[in-house]
Amino acid sequence: MRETRLLMGMPITVEVRDPRATRDDLAAVLAYFTSVDETFSTYKATSVISRLNRGELALEDCGEEVRTIFALAEQTRRETHGYFDITRDGIRDPSGIVKGWAIHNAARRLRAAGYRDFYVDAGGDIAVSGTKDGAPWRVGIRNPLNRQQNVKVLAVTDRGVATSGTAIRGQHIYNPHDPDTPLLDVLSLTVIGPNVYEADRFATAAFAMGQRGIHFIEELPGFEGYLIDARARATSTSGFERCVLRV
Repeated sequence: MRETRLLMGMPITVEVRDPRATRDDLAAVLAYFTSVDETFSTYKATSVISRLNRGELALEDCGEEVRTIFALAEQTRRETHGYFDITRDGIRDPSGIVKGWAIHNAARRLRAAGYRDFYVDAGGDIAVSGTKDGAPWRVGIRNPLNRQQNVKVLAVTDRGVATSGTAIRGQHIYNPHDPDTPLLDVLSLTVIGPNVYEADRFATAAFAMGQRGIHFIEELPGFEGYLIDARARATSTSGFERCVLRV
């Protein structure tokens, strides 16, 4: 059973490969994303984050989820040597960590409901669990210069895949160490991690590092990466090809 809705400004798809799955099960997962958007959207004036940024709320009044995200963001800032930072010009925007965290939580909800074989995709960042008809899930890496083409197809299970880039949203990621210089040397950076939360946060930070980002991913145990630069050249981590579909 599969369902897609436009939520959080992007298509979100949930597919469960289990005959016991119901529309209500999928609706509950999608409703969770709606609640995340109501809390963390920087585009909605009524969201908790918007009210926090306007000074109408203090952090301690924002609820446990917001405090958790801020703590995780600070942890990521330290782990990435400051290349991940949710604060710019006094405005706090945690979207670089919220999406992967929300997908990961949605996947945990499906597992808690007893499902094993499924995927959750939010705007191209994906959590896959189990298999599809007994085979690993296939996840395409889009060509940032031609969005109709996949440059690689991954075969993965029980993993998270996240891509940071400029092909869809333009220059929305910045280097906190040089915030006024556009990130032009890298077009996309895909990270495969033990879960989508980890993949997403490190993909964002690594993209902000430019060409050095793929070397940062190389040094992370349990992670693989694939970078496409502005000259259409690809660079991958040493174990990346083990995740690629063999045909």
